[in-house]
Amino acid sequence: MNQLLEDLLRGSPNDESIKRFLESNTFPLSAPDGVTFVYYGDADAVLLQHWIFGLPSSQDLERASGTDLWHLTLELPADSRIEYKFDVVKDDVNEWITDPLNPLTAEDPFGHNSVCRAHGYRRPGWTEPDSGSRPGSMEAISIDSRYLDGPRQVTLYLPARFRRSRQYPLLVVHDGEDFLRFADLKAVLDNLTDRLEIPPMIVALTQPGDRLKEYAGDPDHASFIARELLPHLNATLPLENDAKRRCLMGASFGAVASLSTAWRYPGLFDRLLLLSGSFAFSDIGTHGRGPVFDPVVRFMNAFRKSPGTPARKLYVACGVYESLIYENRSLVPLLQANHMDVRFREVRDGHNWENWRDRLQDGLSWLFPGPLWMVYE
Repeated sequence: MNQLLEDLLRGSPNDESIKRFLESNTFPLSAPDGVTFVYYGDADAVLLQHWIFGLPSSQDLERASGTDLWHLTLELPADSRIEYKFDVVKDDVNEWITDPLNPLTAEDPFGHNSVCRAHGYRRPGWTEPDSGSRPGSMEAISIDSRYLDGPRQVTLYLPARFRRSRQYPLLVVHDGEDFLRFADLKAVLDNLTDRLEIPPMIVALTQPGDRLKEYAGDPDHASFIARELLPHLNATLPLENDAKRRCLMGASFGAVASLSTAWRYPGLFDRLLLLSGSFAFSDIGTHGRGPVFDPVVRFMNAFRKSPGTPARKLYVACGVYESLIYENRSLVPLLQANHMDVRFREVRDGHNWENWRDRLQDGLSWLFPGPLWMVYE
């Protein structure tokens, strides 16, 4: 139990002392050895719902005797970041809510979660919008696709001081609109470019139609990227004509789509940025992840059997609190054994957009080092 909470409970707390305690502290209570979650209110039960693979996903808070104060302490290593909700039970009704005592939330396509920042974690400053960074511009285009049955909308990020007389690297981002909304991608690109950590680059932000089909190793999606999107961008934008200056990026199923495209069309994209990839496979028997993963497993089994060289330089990252950590760990030696240069990062976070946001400086600046890094090759 956190020492501050222990001191409060030792003193036979009343409503007034609890109110002072709540007003004078930041929640959850963080210490080097763990985190204490606190809820205050009338309830029959309060449960912590979290997304840490390996721990029970639902854990009961304990009610302090004679009060409406509930608490639970978890051992959570320093520098961890997790997302959670409270399940408040009253009169046999369950309500999942964000933590009323914690203003920090993260958004994803399903809503909002509360954010727990364990001892030592700080949101990187380069992820915050900075009025001092020169902003890039956004432009929408539409590409007719015979592979994906109709027009596809693509958003382009053009760097600050964009000039058609120059040539630029290309980054293609799967789930691009989600990266913009949930992972502050535009602020990250503006900041890293302005600070010379990455070169000015053109970024194509794509969105899927049927995501679970198109991003599951689908050859038609790969053909759209390689045979329709890339030729269109080469014909209309001042891009460098060098595979080393082209990168595919994605998270979760988007990482599978990135790897699949590079594997099916080797030599087009020599850089990959793969975040928490859903790289499910089966060495023997079934994979156990449900039918939605069947096409992923078919692709990954084929890739593991004959990986070739889909790219020369790959950045791979995954949270240790994700169920996918095993698959991502196992991918790295396979890539390295096939003469691919890999930077692998394990971080104390889960399967979420802010985890992927926090990896962008490390990943992009390694794949495309800017003048700040003074890299000579």
